[in-house]
Amino acid sequence: MNQGRGAGVLIVGGGIGGLTLALELHRLGVACTVYEAAPEIRPLGVGVNLLPHSTQALAGLGLGPALARCAVETAESHFYNRFGQRIYREPLGRAAGYEHPQFSIHRADLHEVLTGAVRERLGAGALRLGHKLVAFEQGEAGIRAVFEGGASAAGGALIGCDGIHSAVRRQLVPDEGEPRYSGVNMWRGVTRWPPFLSGAAMVRVGWLATGKMVIYPVRNRIDDAGRQLVNWVFEIETPRHEGWDWNRPARVEDFIGAIADWHFDWLDAPALVRNADFVLEFPMVDKDPLERWSFGRATLLGDAAHPMVPRGSNGAGQAILDARALAEALARTADVPSALADYEARRRQPTADVVLRNRSNPPDAILRVVYERTGDRPFARIEDVISEGELREISDGYKRVAGYDPASLRRPG
Repeated sequence: MNQGRGAGVLIVGGGIGGLTLALELHRLGVACTVYEAAPEIRPLGVGVNLLPHSTQALAGLGLGPALARCAVETAESHFYNRFGQRIYREPLGRAAGYEHPQFSIHRADLHEVLTGAVRERLGAGALRLGHKLVAFEQGEAGIRAVFEGGASAAGGALIGCDGIHSAVRRQLVPDEGEPRYSGVNMWRGVTRWPPFLSGAAMVRVGWLATGKMVIYPVRNRIDDAGRQLVNWVFEIETPRHEGWDWNRPARVEDFIGAIADWHFDWLDAPALVRNADFVLEFPMVDKDPLERWSFGRATLLGDAAHPMVPRGSNGAGQAILDARALAEALARTADVPSALADYEARRRQPTADVVLRNRSNPPDAILRVVYERTGDRPFARIEDVISEGELREISDGYKRVAGYDPASLRRPG
């Protein structure tokens, strides 16, 4: 075990990135403790997609079977216009020839798998709840974190995994401005619903100017009727938005008018959203990529490092890849600043590329192209609007940027 980090690594934030980092460090023999601000773990959030690059990393941690038990293995992607005409279909995950699956999963289920693994492998004391970071200070020999109430902890490195409102980032980059609003507001919910299409499909419908939905199941067979828990997202261009909060309750009436006539032969979209267990509202925001994440013994990971608009199903996945890269860097050397610099050199530019690509050409750019070329009207034949090759290249181009095209996954490291 590498003993060059004093009391170990201090991980600030017990979300997907922080817990994955703890498991990766433990795998490589590096001591760590996770400090989470919330006083208790509650089942928050909605759906998350784990693309093959992230499921590959999680399988390396031995979590594949646990994830498979609670997730839906996503097998195909569909793109439709708002008139219910299918534009494109492609296989996903193992159905597309990948070694590892694509999983659609409820965020609470993913968090439970990660939390359970951390407590089982590292011990109950490795995840400390009710520790909200106030500040940290560092010197040549180590770094010290101070939490609300006066508690403190010392270690060799401090990693900010504390999400979009990162206290670590605020201290490292104190003069940074407010988040950048994309001009698109988003509503999210989950609904208990019979399987649609294949029961393992991710569907994108419409376009942002008039309203767009992303719909996919995240739990199978939730009752005796065989229903699934279906995650849905509605997005629309609007100057109106409120604060940056993942968990702000909202009303269906705020947006239902835009999809009032979306009655397709495979899904009644208005009925889907009206029957939701709850609805949350969130502005689609991000931040410009930072010129650096690491300052001495402190660095950032996941949303704290590179918040991105939630397109392309890639936020959680990039945090998982960050965790693997950072753990490997810390395991290679006892020189913490050097390790953090190596991690940043490996991950900062690729994640910046994803942040910028999500602004301009995520996979749903397919919908934008068809919307623009048809003037938001039905088409007679999709081949008259866009070729199969062009559709495939939009999708494959995003995979290359995000690092989950087959060639990238075959490369070591």
